[in-house]
Amino acid sequence: MKHAVIAGVFTLALAPFAANAGGVVTPAPAPAPVPLPPAPISDWTGAYIGGQLEYGDVTADDATGAEAAEGTGALYGIFGGYRYDLGNLVVGAELDLNLADIDLESPAGADIGSLDSVHRLGVELGYDAGPALLYGTVGAARASAEINGVDYDDNGYFYGVGIDYLVTDNVTVGAELLQHEFDDFDGTDLDISATTFGVNAAFRF
Repeated sequence: MKHAVIAGVFTLALAPFAANAGGVVTPAPAPAPVPLPPAPISDWTGAYIGGQLEYGDVTADDATGAEAAEGTGALYGIFGGYRYDLGNLVVGAELDLNLADIDLESPAGADIGSLDSVHRLGVELGYDAGPALLYGTVGAARASAEINGVDYDDNGYFYGVGIDYLVTDNVTVGAELLQHEFDDFDGTDLDISATTFGVNAAFRF
């Protein structure tokens, strides 16, 4: 009887080792999947309106290509437009109305006039980078100036690049670098070029 009890105890004690030796292993439970944070969602579709402040550098060359005038100063105004988000691409159009405070001087330092306004109507093509929008723009420009006591205005064109950033769903801030060209400005034989860099803020509807 004693031998039978001892044999039974040893059999129970060695049972787990015998199971492992036979290759039977209970698999560990799989770790729970870790959820990934949702990807940021942005939609640039909609109308917007805002204000901007720019710094301008203006030069005017005469018919021979010699510099006739130059000046630097501020531009400020309002703008509005509409954009449509196609996914990675964003297309849009924008109208800018700007007053200018830029005095023009001859190479000798004589005051010959001022650039008084620059208005723009352009189209945009941009890349939707989430909360940021990188874009290029091109379009028509119209400027007014006073030269030697006479008022002039003429049409030209502009092109440039910009970036806008979503502060909230309805508010953006941005920056823009633009080049403007006015050939034979209003029949004066002056070719006027203006480079502007500006910052802006807008409200989206």
